[in-house]
Amino acid sequence: MQTNNTQLEDRYHYQVVRRAIELIDDAEHALSLEDLASALGMDAFHLQKLFSQWAGVSPKRFQQYLTLGHAKRLMQENHTTLDTALATGLSGTGRLHDLFMRWEAMTPGEYARRGADLTISYGWFDTPFGPGLAMATDRGLCALGFLSDGSHEETYQDLASRWPNATFVEAPDQVRPYVEAALGGGEVTLHMLGAPFQIKVWEALLSIPSGSVSTYSDIAAHIGSPKAVRAVGTAVGRNPVSWLIPCHRVLRKTGELGGYHWGLPVKRALLAYESVRAAEES
Repeated sequence: MQTNNTQLEDRYHYQVVRRAIELIDDAEHALSLEDLASALGMDAFHLQKLFSQWAGVSPKRFQQYLTLGHAKRLMQENHTTLDTALATGLSGTGRLHDLFMRWEAMTPGEYARRGADLTISYGWFDTPFGPGLAMATDRGLCALGFLSDGSHEETYQDLASRWPNATFVEAPDQVRPYVEAALGGGEVTLHMLGAPFQIKVWEALLSIPSGSVSTYSDIAAHIGSPKAVRAVGTAVGRNPVSWLIPCHRVLRKTGELGGYHWGLPVKRALLAYESVRAAEES
């Protein structure tokens, strides 16, 4: 019973922090701790403590990392080309640096069959960035998306349509180990379906360290197609495993956020989450 009570308490705390981030992101100006606590019907001291436990930083500082200005500062101060990222590897101190992922792309024949003869399990899970839909084959995690402006059904159809000939079974217990490993920094096996050009772009995304950003033109140059910036943008948008393959770390040259398949609020939260941790660990 104690375990169940703890789980319920954790879920309640998660929902409070999630709602706080939504209020921060929707606000036209910075919210004071008191205003944020009032909007949530909470004591300011309790909110400060709870938010800091979950996000690792105060609401005030988190707001600083959610601004467009922060994205531009990343470009000026912490922008990394992919060549530099490859030289340093994925073994830095950032949370996602330490996430080791084994990669298994489709063979050409499997790609042509578009998931035929595959059974894909799926389930919905709480994540630091809102409800997430995860899918997995018996060979690894094959999809991870977030509920943004659409409905649960729209998010499901978005991801399922990438494997048009597969059989889908709602079986969250089959997918849960992959999600828990991803959220906890463990080993995650990825099973990817993509054209050769898309696979090259997704591999390049894995080379951008947590807390850093790159540009579409950087990626195009890195994969040997410097004029294919628009095609790179399309491939980035078709990334089926959000967060773990960090398409949110790609910005325009100007420092503008650009687009994000699951909505700009999620992209800002992802960048803020990683930047906070990079700053705390530096």
